[in-house]
Amino acid sequence: MVLLRLISRNARRHRLRSILTVLGLMVATISFGFLQTVVDAWYAGAEGAANTSLVTRNATSLVFPLPLSYEARIRATEGVQRVAYANWFGGVYQDPKNFFAQFAISGASYLDIYSDYLMPEADRAAFLRDRKGALIGRKLADQYGFKVGDIIPIKGTIYPGQWEFVVRAIYDGRKETTNTATMFFHWDYVNESIKKIAPRRANQVGVYVVQIKQPENAALVSGQIDSQFRNSLAETLTETEKAFQLGFVSMSEAIVVAVRIVSFVVIVIIMAVMANTMAMAARERLAEYATLKVLGFGPGFLAALIFGESLLLAAAGCVLGVLLLFPLAAGFAKAMGTMFPVFQVAPLTVLQQVLAALAVGLVAAIAPTLRATRVNIVEGLRSIG
Repeated sequence: MVLLRLISRNARRHRLRSILTVLGLMVATISFGFLQTVVDAWYAGAEGAANTSLVTRNATSLVFPLPLSYEARIRATEGVQRVAYANWFGGVYQDPKNFFAQFAISGASYLDIYSDYLMPEADRAAFLRDRKGALIGRKLADQYGFKVGDIIPIKGTIYPGQWEFVVRAIYDGRKETTNTATMFFHWDYVNESIKKIAPRRANQVGVYVVQIKQPENAALVSGQIDSQFRNSLAETLTETEKAFQLGFVSMSEAIVVAVRIVSFVVIVIIMAVMANTMAMAARERLAEYATLKVLGFGPGFLAALIFGESLLLAAAGCVLGVLLLFPLAAGFAKAMGTMFPVFQVAPLTVLQQVLAALAVGLVAAIAPTLRATRVNIVEGLRSIG
């Protein structure tokens, strides 16, 4: 109890300096956690991918489509449980700034694979019945105020023309990390319209989503699918959904690496600030440390005083940083809209914040402790704090 009381009093001795140090640690902790959350958001799609899902695309590039006729052959492949398909639509809602993901999907087969999309059965049935029906994610609906029954006009870019879709269902995510910022509608409806204006582009899909029975057979099933279409006009490349998502992340890998580096640089900078604070405190208390030595207190007691004060300041900054990170992340996610479909502070991020603050507190106390424990009693008593 005596030790804890001394640590608390030492931390409050120079209140302004301690407050500024805690505020600095708080800002550093928030910055570190926020930047780590940004990185997590970049990888959210890959982390949320099911281990039983494969994606089959054109081997040349994702830009090139695949024939609809491939569906039956993929479905007949040993180890395949379900097959669905989807096309990126890329339309514009009212203004080019209103960007959100839009996919034309194969209806029930697609929803059966992505069972994390939750909605009332009646709304699901209404969506499947209506050829012009649309399925909207909750986050997207909240951002633009979409309600069931609304008509959404979309100006096509990849598929030219003015399109209209009727909101028949709004889905929620089974998990917090489920993407609820996407719009889905029927591939059949798009395909029927394309047959009239550009027949050569009809009966083609962007990707096939393949659900397999055993995740350990992913490589085997992928090879079997691709071998069927080898040397054809549209060869395929099949990979796990996670690998497919990571392919998009790799396009901006330099940015992700830069964000990670900056997050750790912030911690190094605040570590230097904290070390300077503790060094100043130790220099001012050399006479006190010498007196404690005269009274019989050993190096362990002095080390406990300094490490305790440093860890107390680090803990205070860490607690404030962790508590403020959650409303900051929520506000940022709301402001960014669908730019980051998933923006959640992960438990691992909080753990990293705590460990980073602990590391700052420990490292900052090393040099002052060495100086205090090695101080000569006579020189210490002569020093002026």
